[in-house]
Amino acid sequence: MNGAELLIEAAAASGVEYCFANPGTTEIPLVAAIAKHPALTLKPVLSLFEGVCTGAADGYGRIAGKPAMTLTHLGPGFANGIANLHNARRANTPIVNVIGDHASWHVNYDPPLASDIEALAGAVSGWVRTSRSAERVGEDFQSAVQAAWQPRGQIASLILPMDLQANEVSAGAAHFAPLLAPVRRLAGDKVEQVVAALKGGKRLVFIVGDSGLTAEGLEAAGRLAHLPGVRLFAETFPRVSHRGGGLPDLDRLPYFPEVAIEILDQYDLVVCAGVPEPISYFGYEGIASRLAERDRLLSLAEVGDDVVGAITAVADAL
Repeated sequence: MNGAELLIEAAAASGVEYCFANPGTTEIPLVAAIAKHPALTLKPVLSLFEGVCTGAADGYGRIAGKPAMTLTHLGPGFANGIANLHNARRANTPIVNVIGDHASWHVNYDPPLASDIEALAGAVSGWVRTSRSAERVGEDFQSAVQAAWQPRGQIASLILPMDLQANEVSAGAAHFAPLLAPVRRLAGDKVEQVVAALKGGKRLVFIVGDSGLTAEGLEAAGRLAHLPGVRLFAETFPRVSHRGGGLPDLDRLPYFPEVAIEILDQYDLVVCAGVPEPISYFGYEGIASRLAERDRLLSLAEVGDDVVGAITAVADAL
């Protein structure tokens, strides 16, 4: 077994189902390893541009709630996929990027395609590592999967020199620990604050995102929509939005800041449920960047929290 085969086995053992790949030269050992082990559960998907790799991984991660893998070529190839990785980072999508690098003994010669891959990856990743040992390639990959697969998902990027992919490893390197699925939690004190505000006669507008826009979350939000003095919006550009017969249809918070501010100003408090503080997408002279003043904000659930549970708890309390 070589380092590339070790990584492919680690991916299958970690529950990664798809590898969206646009490989060049430095990833050929990984391509050969995938072809050599067709029985493994990891399925390769050839993409003709790196932006397709990263966009597909973003879409998969948003819907499946677990990481897909991308395979790209050096720094320039990875850079071609950064735009969709920016979208994925903002949507908290779990993704594991594997980036092939020059052989470690060759990179010191500053070949034409050499670049600072760690800096490029760091711009859109919450976790970055360069493998230093073929024996630890599987462990490094599992660390990347665990880093990405968080309640508040993030992007993890593993840089893999070509010589480590080709180097032989011992049979003992292929022992993998089980990965822990992320657990979402809710904060009872935040629920109590929102319930107290509603019982106190405050008019509340909710901005809902994250898992709050799944079918279960929308059903819980629909219970709140019937309360007097309450209005609910989905975030302007949600990471995922479930639709279908019988599900409440939440309007999205308007894109233009003057319209959004006018709506939010009609309410005493703005409740964030699985969304960050509402900020205008662009700055306009004479219009506030914050769509609601901080002293009017209540946080019911952060991104990555149990948004569905928090909304349900408020509805149950009322």
